[in-house]
Amino acid sequence: MRIDCFAARSAVALVFAAFLGVGAVTAAPEDGPVAYHRSATSVSAHLPFSDAVRVGRVLYLNNQIGNVPGTPRVVDGGLEAQTRQAMANIDSVLAANGLKRRDLFRCTVTLSDMSQWNELNRIWGGLFEPERLPVRNVIGVTGLPLGALVGIECQAAYAAP
Repeated sequence: MRIDCFAARSAVALVFAAFLGVGAVTAAPEDGPVAYHRSATSVSAHLPFSDAVRVGRVLYLNNQIGNVPGTPRVVDGGLEAQTRQAMANIDSVLAANGLKRRDLFRCTVTLSDMSQWNELNRIWGGLFEPERLPVRNVIGVTGLPLGALVGIECQAAYAAP
């Protein structure tokens, strides 16, 4: 299997993104089966993972928590504020890859407290267009990075050429 990493283009885009204060690298579907996308924030923080990986016409997004981009702290305000910030972080990765929230088709949500499942449902309904709700799986966990209450991992699809 051939793997395309687009290192030169990514390096230029990272410099440009850092200059603009944007957190992620812009990339559209390319020929080749796999492309790795890292944000300037991930690179500068020496995080050992990609923000997103495109395989064919599907973009797999790394788990996002409700942290303030570029800082090691989650936003104040509880589950709703953290969920909205996590989705804003997801929106940034999507935009950097030529996609929008409406292109999401699947999300896995991790909750540090499953008793907040009903609250998550209330919040979740307002995050998407009613006719474009992605499938969702919610998993209870004993902890998340930075003490976050919620984590969200998604997959998005590019439109057919």
